Amino acid sequence: MTAPWHLQRLAPFDLETSSANPEEARIVEAYVGYVGGGLDPIDREPLLVDPGVEVPAEATAIHGYDTAYLREHGIPSEQGVPIAAQAVADAVLEGIPLVGQNIRYDLTVLDRECIRHGVETVEERAGQPISLVIDTLVLSKYLDRWRRRVSAEQGAHVLKTTAQVFGVAWVDEDAHGARYDALVAARVAWQMGRIAHLPLAQRPRVLSGRDDRRPLFDDLAVDLPTLFASQKRWAAEQAASYQEWLRSPKAGEKRDVNAVISGEWPVQAAPVPIP
Repeated sequence: MTAPWHLQRLAPFDLETSSANPEEARIVEAYVGYVGGGLDPIDREPLLVDPGVEVPAEATAIHGYDTAYLREHGIPSEQGVPIAAQAVADAVLEGIPLVGQNIRYDLTVLDRECIRHGVETVEERAGQPISLVIDTLVLSKYLDRWRRRVSAEQGAHVLKTTAQVFGVAWVDEDAHGARYDALVAARVAWQMGRIAHLPLAQRPRVLSGRDDRRPLFDDLAVDLPTLFASQKRWAAEQAASYQEWLRSPKAGEKRDVNAVISGEWPVQAAPVPIP
């Protein structure tokens, strides 16, 4: 009998980049490891990459890497991107699910970087689509849609908040490195899976709202292909809901009546040409 997905081998994955826009972002740090499944973890050193472009101050403020440091300590992007892509493709080939927070962003950035450098994408290297992914952002939004922001600075579904909701330790000084964020996301996913496989009466009330939301965890107590299909649907629904909100007066200063939010997941299709 196959073990529940949270007890199987998982591949935590995360990137640190130069931009929040996946079409423009360049990789500055990448991490892929292996945890769980009754085996010893494989905890590689993060791959530091010189992106070949200036790193904006707002990006440096998040991950701590500035242009000068990356030029001195990182490997050139044309070397780093294929290494990162192959590490992710290896997990896909082995049937080990990738785990991350908002992993659509990371997979899309990696896809664009491969195209930009003229090397094989993850799916081309694996010879198959990416079809086993656990995205803690998609799961968090599904389980706890109405969770409120912690503060003006800390959103309702950012990794820090979700970690705190699910009892996973968070250290601000260590956060926003690729290795740290990937492993925290894997621990959050493990907690989600653990709760989902408990009997209803034993599930802790970790979700917000007055209604008992614990039955929603039933939708996580499934096999990995079913969970992947569900996340694909939930991601599309979440994107449509956000798009509707952005187009409405409720968005206030953020309102954009022409807003278009892609619901593609786990990788957004590439525009032509790639900048």
